Amino acid sequence: MARAYASIILKAPIETVWSLVRDFNGLPSWAPAIARSKIEGGLDSDVVGCVRSFYTHDGGHIRERLLMLDDANYTFTYNFEKPAFPVKNYVATLRLYPVTEGDQCFAEWTATFDEAPGDEGKYERIVSKDVFAANFANLAKIISRIKPKKPAGAVRWKGFQPNKVWTSRVIKAPVDKVWGVMRDFAGMGAWHDEITKMHMLKRVRSDKVSGIRDFYFGDGHLNEELLHLDDINRSFSYRITKCEIPWLNYVSGPRLWPVTADNSTFGVWTGDWDASPQDDLVLIPRTEQNVYQKAFATVEKKLKKKS
Repeated sequence: MARAYASIILKAPIETVWSLVRDFNGLPSWAPAIARSKIEGGLDSDVVGCVRSFYTHDGGHIRERLLMLDDANYTFTYNFEKPAFPVKNYVATLRLYPVTEGDQCFAEWTATFDEAPGDEGKYERIVSKDVFAANFANLAKIISRIKPKKPAGAVRWKGFQPNKVWTSRVIKAPVDKVWGVMRDFAGMGAWHDEITKMHMLKRVRSDKVSGIRDFYFGDGHLNEELLHLDDINRSFSYRITKCEIPWLNYVSGPRLWPVTADNSTFGVWTGDWDASPQDDLVLIPRTEQNVYQKAFATVEKKLKKKS
Protein backbone atom coordinates (compact mmCIF):
# COMPACT_ATOMS: atom_id res chain seq x y z
CA MET A 1 0.00 0.00 0.00
CA ALA A 2 1.32 3.43 -0.97
CA ARG A 3 1.27 6.38 1.41
CA ALA A 4 1.40 9.98 0.22
CA TYR A 5 2.27 12.69 2.73
CA ALA A 6 2.93 16.42 2.93
CA SER A 7 3.01 18.89 5.81
CA ILE A 8 3.63 22.58 6.37
CA ILE A 9 3.63 25.33 9.00
CA LEU A 10 1.04 27.97 8.11
CA LYS A 11 1.49 31.45 9.57
CA ALA A 12 -2.01 31.87 10.97
CA PRO A 13 -3.91 30.53 14.00
CA ILE A 14 -5.52 27.13 13.57
CA GLU A 15 -9.01 28.61 13.79
CA THR A 16 -8.26 30.84 10.80
CA VAL A 17 -6.79 28.03 8.70
CA TRP A 18 -9.68 25.70 9.55
CA SER A 19 -12.17 28.30 8.33
CA LEU A 20 -10.37 28.22 4.95
CA VAL A 21 -10.03 24.46 4.46
CA ARG A 22 -13.12 23.10 6.24
CA ASP A 23 -15.44 23.77 3.29
CA PHE A 24 -15.48 20.49 1.35
CA ASN A 25 -16.65 22.45 -1.69
CA GLY A 26 -14.00 25.14 -1.34
CA LEU A 27 -11.04 23.68 -3.22
CA PRO A 28 -11.22 26.22 -6.11
CA SER A 29 -10.46 29.00 -3.61
CA TRP A 30 -7.07 27.58 -2.56
CA ALA A 31 -6.09 24.61 -4.77
CA PRO A 32 -4.57 26.13 -7.93
CA ALA A 33 -5.36 23.20 -10.25
CA ILE A 34 -9.11 23.20 -9.49
CA ALA A 35 -11.40 25.22 -11.77
CA ARG A 36 -14.86 24.64 -10.30
CA SER A 37 -16.66 22.44 -7.81
CA LYS A 38 -20.16 21.60 -6.62
CA ILE A 39 -21.74 19.35 -4.00
CA GLU A 40 -24.04 16.84 -5.61
CA GLY A 41 -27.69 16.70 -4.66
CA GLY A 42 -27.74 20.23 -3.26
CA LEU A 43 -26.36 19.10 0.12
CA ASP A 44 -24.37 21.36 2.41
CA SER A 45 -20.63 20.80 2.23
CA ASP A 46 -20.44 19.73 5.90
CA VAL A 47 -22.91 16.86 5.50
CA VAL A 48 -20.90 13.67 6.02
CA GLY A 49 -21.49 11.45 3.02
CA CYS A 50 -21.82 14.32 0.55
CA VAL A 51 -19.95 14.08 -2.76
CA ARG A 52 -17.99 16.92 -4.32
CA SER A 53 -17.78 16.92 -8.09
CA PHE A 54 -15.01 19.12 -9.43
CA TYR A 55 -13.03 19.86 -12.56
CA THR A 56 -9.36 20.70 -13.02
CA HIS A 57 -8.25 23.47 -15.36
CA ASP A 58 -7.12 20.86 -17.89
CA GLY A 59 -10.61 19.32 -18.00
CA GLY A 60 -10.18 16.40 -15.59
CA HIS A 61 -13.26 15.39 -13.60
CA ILE A 62 -13.01 13.95 -10.06
CA ARG A 63 -15.63 12.95 -7.50
CA GLU A 64 -14.80 12.57 -3.80
CA ARG A 65 -16.99 11.57 -0.86
CA LEU A 66 -16.68 13.13 2.62
CA LEU A 67 -16.27 10.24 5.07
CA MET A 68 -15.52 12.11 8.29
CA LEU A 69 -15.58 15.73 9.47
CA ASP A 70 -14.41 16.66 12.97
CA ASP A 71 -14.62 20.28 14.13
CA ALA A 72 -13.22 19.40 17.57
CA ASN A 73 -9.99 17.98 16.14
CA TYR A 74 -9.73 20.05 12.94
CA THR A 75 -9.71 17.15 10.50
CA PHE A 76 -11.65 15.53 7.67
CA THR A 77 -11.35 12.34 5.62
CA TYR A 78 -12.57 11.53 2.11
CA ASN A 79 -12.19 8.96 -0.65
CA PHE A 80 -12.32 8.76 -4.43
CA GLU A 81 -15.68 8.02 -6.04
CA LYS A 82 -14.24 8.86 -9.46
CA PRO A 83 -10.42 8.76 -9.14
CA ALA A 84 -8.05 11.45 -10.30
CA PHE A 85 -5.39 8.74 -10.81
CA PRO A 86 -5.43 5.02 -11.68
CA VAL A 87 -5.26 3.85 -8.05
CA LYS A 88 -7.58 1.85 -5.82
CA ASN A 89 -8.78 2.12 -2.21
CA TYR A 90 -7.77 5.78 -1.96
CA VAL A 91 -8.53 7.38 1.43
CA ALA A 92 -7.11 10.79 2.39
CA THR A 93 -7.12 12.85 5.58
CA LEU A 94 -6.25 16.50 6.15
CA ARG A 95 -5.59 17.52 9.76
CA LEU A 96 -4.50 20.69 11.53
CA TYR A 97 -2.76 21.15 14.89
CA PRO A 98 -2.13 24.44 16.70
CA VAL A 99 1.44 25.64 17.12
CA THR A 100 1.10 27.22 20.56
CA GLU A 101 4.56 28.83 20.50
CA GLY A 102 3.84 31.64 18.06
CA ASP A 103 0.12 30.85 17.43
CA GLN A 104 0.61 29.30 14.01
CA CYS A 105 -0.73 26.07 12.52
CA PHE A 106 0.75 22.72 11.51
CA ALA A 107 -1.11 21.07 8.63
CA GLU A 108 -0.61 17.53 7.41
CA TRP A 109 -2.23 15.72 4.50
CA THR A 110 -1.95 12.00 4.06
CA ALA A 111 -3.45 9.36 1.77
CA THR A 112 -3.18 5.61 1.46
CA PHE A 113 -3.99 3.72 -1.74
CA ASP A 114 -3.02 0.76 -3.90
CA GLU A 115 -0.96 1.34 -7.04
CA ALA A 116 -1.08 -0.97 -10.03
CA PRO A 117 1.87 -3.31 -10.66
CA GLY A 118 4.59 -1.32 -12.38
CA ASP A 119 3.40 1.98 -10.87
CA GLU A 120 4.98 1.46 -7.44
CA GLY A 121 5.91 4.86 -6.02
CA LYS A 122 4.73 6.82 -9.06
CA TYR A 123 1.44 8.13 -7.70
CA GLU A 124 2.77 8.30 -4.18
CA ARG A 125 5.22 10.97 -5.42
CA ILE A 126 2.62 12.72 -7.58
CA VAL A 127 0.02 12.96 -4.82
CA SER A 128 2.59 14.01 -2.20
CA LYS A 129 4.28 16.73 -4.27
CA ASP A 130 1.96 17.81 -7.08
CA VAL A 131 -1.27 17.68 -5.09
CA PHE A 132 -0.78 17.94 -1.33
CA ALA A 133 2.45 19.96 -1.17
CA ALA A 134 1.44 22.22 -4.08
CA ASN A 135 -1.95 22.96 -2.52
CA PHE A 136 -0.37 23.69 0.87
CA ALA A 137 2.19 26.02 -0.73
CA ASN A 138 -0.57 27.94 -2.48
CA LEU A 139 -2.59 28.13 0.74
CA ALA A 140 0.46 29.57 2.51
CA LYS A 141 0.74 32.25 -0.20
CA ILE A 142 -2.94 33.13 0.17
CA ILE A 143 -2.59 33.45 3.95
CA SER A 144 0.51 35.61 3.54
CA ARG A 145 -1.23 37.87 1.03
CA ILE A 146 -4.69 38.38 2.53
CA LYS A 147 -3.75 37.87 6.21
CA PRO A 148 -7.18 36.43 7.11
CA LYS A 149 -8.60 37.23 10.54
CA LYS A 150 -9.56 34.68 13.15
CA PRO A 151 -13.33 34.00 12.94
CA ALA A 152 -15.34 35.92 15.52
CA GLY A 153 -16.17 33.82 18.56
CA ALA A 154 -13.79 31.02 17.54
CA VAL A 155 -13.11 28.50 20.31
CA ARG A 156 -9.89 26.51 20.03
CA TRP A 157 -10.92 23.46 22.01
CA LYS A 158 -14.59 22.62 21.57
CA GLY A 159 -15.11 21.13 25.00
CA PHE A 160 -12.22 20.40 27.32
CA GLN A 161 -8.62 20.91 26.22
CA PRO A 162 -7.35 17.39 25.45
CA ASN A 163 -4.65 17.54 28.16
CA LYS A 164 -3.98 19.68 31.20
CA VAL A 165 -0.92 20.93 29.30
CA TRP A 166 -0.99 20.72 25.49
CA THR A 167 1.85 22.70 24.01
CA SER A 168 3.67 22.65 20.68
CA ARG A 169 6.54 24.21 18.82
CA VAL A 170 8.38 24.27 15.51
CA ILE A 171 11.94 22.97 15.86
CA LYS A 172 14.25 24.11 13.06
CA ALA A 173 15.94 20.79 12.44
CA PRO A 174 15.04 17.57 10.57
CA VAL A 175 12.71 15.28 12.48
CA ASP A 176 15.07 12.28 12.51
CA LYS A 177 17.84 14.37 14.05
CA VAL A 178 15.47 15.75 16.71
CA TRP A 179 14.19 12.26 17.47
CA GLY A 180 17.75 10.98 17.62
CA VAL A 181 18.39 13.33 20.54
CA MET A 182 15.03 13.08 22.30
CA ARG A 183 14.63 9.30 22.02
CA ASP A 184 17.28 8.70 24.69
CA PHE A 185 15.17 8.52 27.85
CA ALA A 186 18.23 9.13 29.99
CA GLY A 187 19.70 11.85 27.80
CA MET A 188 17.72 14.92 28.83
CA GLY A 189 20.32 15.85 31.41
CA ALA A 190 22.77 16.52 28.59
CA TRP A 191 20.66 19.20 26.93
CA HIS A 192 18.21 20.63 29.50
CA ASP A 193 20.24 22.95 31.72
CA GLU A 194 18.03 22.50 34.81
CA ILE A 195 18.26 18.70 34.78
CA THR A 196 21.33 17.02 36.31
CA LYS A 197 22.61 13.60 37.34
CA MET A 198 20.18 11.78 35.05
CA HIS A 199 20.72 8.03 34.72
CA MET A 200 18.74 4.80 34.40
CA LEU A 201 18.25 2.87 37.62
CA LYS A 202 19.68 -0.65 37.73
CA ARG A 203 21.78 0.31 34.70
CA VAL A 204 19.05 -0.74 32.28
CA ARG A 205 19.04 0.56 28.71
CA SER A 206 17.31 3.90 28.14
CA ASP A 207 15.06 2.33 25.48
CA LYS A 208 13.75 -0.33 27.88
CA VAL A 209 10.03 0.23 28.40
CA SER A 210 9.40 -0.01 32.17
CA GLY A 211 12.90 1.37 32.85
CA ILE A 212 13.13 4.21 35.39
CA ARG A 213 15.30 7.31 35.09
CA ASP A 214 16.60 9.03 38.22
CA PHE A 215 17.53 12.73 38.12
CA TYR A 216 17.46 16.13 39.74
CA PHE A 217 15.43 19.05 38.42
CA GLY A 218 16.93 22.01 40.23
CA ASP A 219 16.87 20.89 43.85
CA GLY A 220 14.07 18.39 43.32
CA HIS A 221 14.76 14.65 43.07
CA LEU A 222 12.56 12.66 40.67
CA ASN A 223 12.07 9.17 39.27
CA GLU A 224 10.14 8.60 36.03
CA GLU A 225 9.09 5.32 34.40
CA LEU A 226 9.09 4.89 30.62
CA LEU A 227 5.58 3.80 29.62
CA HIS A 228 5.91 3.57 25.84
CA LEU A 229 8.48 4.24 23.14
CA ASP A 230 7.37 4.47 19.50
CA ASP A 231 9.88 4.83 16.67
CA ILE A 232 7.12 4.87 14.05
CA ASN A 233 5.32 7.92 15.43
CA ARG A 234 8.43 9.31 17.16
CA SER A 235 6.85 9.51 20.58
CA PHE A 236 7.27 8.32 24.14
CA SER A 237 5.43 8.72 27.44
CA TYR A 238 6.39 8.39 31.07
CA ARG A 239 4.97 8.68 34.58
CA ILE A 240 6.43 10.13 37.74
CA THR A 241 7.04 7.52 40.44
CA LYS A 242 8.95 9.74 42.89
CA CYS A 243 8.67 13.51 43.35
CA GLU A 244 8.30 16.17 46.05
CA ILE A 245 5.91 18.29 43.94
CA PRO A 246 2.27 18.18 45.16
CA TRP A 247 0.75 16.26 42.23
CA LEU A 248 -0.44 12.71 41.60
CA ASN A 249 -0.89 10.47 38.55
CA TYR A 250 1.49 12.51 36.42
CA VAL A 251 1.76 11.17 32.85
CA SER A 252 3.51 13.08 30.08
CA GLY A 253 5.33 12.76 26.80
CA PRO A 254 6.25 14.29 23.41
CA ARG A 255 5.47 13.39 19.81
CA LEU A 256 7.24 14.65 16.68
CA TRP A 257 6.05 15.13 13.08
CA PRO A 258 8.10 15.91 9.97
CA VAL A 259 7.40 19.24 8.27
CA THR A 260 8.03 18.30 4.64
CA ALA A 261 7.74 21.86 3.33
CA ASP A 262 11.04 22.95 4.91
CA ASN A 263 12.51 19.81 6.54
CA SER A 264 11.85 21.06 10.05
CA THR A 265 10.00 19.38 12.95
CA PHE A 266 6.67 19.94 14.64
CA GLY A 267 6.63 18.79 18.25
CA VAL A 268 3.77 18.39 20.72
CA TRP A 269 4.26 17.75 24.43
CA THR A 270 1.34 16.90 26.69
CA GLY A 271 0.95 16.38 30.40
CA ASP A 272 -1.80 15.31 32.81
CA TRP A 273 -1.88 15.00 36.57
CA ASP A 274 -4.04 15.51 39.66
CA ALA A 275 -3.38 18.52 41.89
CA SER A 276 -5.31 21.18 43.74
CA PRO A 277 -6.60 24.12 41.64
CA GLN A 278 -4.38 26.45 43.67
CA ASP A 279 -1.26 24.39 42.97
CA ASP A 280 -2.16 24.14 39.28
CA LEU A 281 -1.99 27.92 38.96
CA VAL A 282 1.77 27.50 39.37
CA LEU A 283 2.29 23.97 38.05
CA ILE A 284 0.61 24.35 34.66
CA PRO A 285 2.54 27.38 33.33
CA ARG A 286 5.79 26.25 34.95
CA THR A 287 5.57 22.78 33.42
CA GLU A 288 4.63 24.12 29.99
CA GLN A 289 7.37 26.73 29.77
CA ASN A 290 10.20 25.49 32.01
CA VAL A 291 9.96 21.81 31.08
CA TYR A 292 8.23 21.12 27.75
CA GLN A 293 8.88 24.28 25.75
CA LYS A 294 12.36 24.62 27.19
CA ALA A 295 13.11 21.02 26.22
CA PHE A 296 12.13 21.67 22.60
CA ALA A 297 14.11 24.93 22.52
CA THR A 298 17.25 23.41 24.01
CA VAL A 299 17.15 20.42 21.65
CA GLU A 300 17.08 22.88 18.76
CA LYS A 301 19.99 24.79 20.29
CA LYS A 302 22.00 21.58 20.76
CA LEU A 303 21.47 20.57 17.12
CA LYS A 304 22.47 24.02 15.88
CA LYS A 305 25.77 23.71 17.76
CA LYS A 306 26.41 20.35 16.09
CA SER A 307 25.78 21.64 12.57
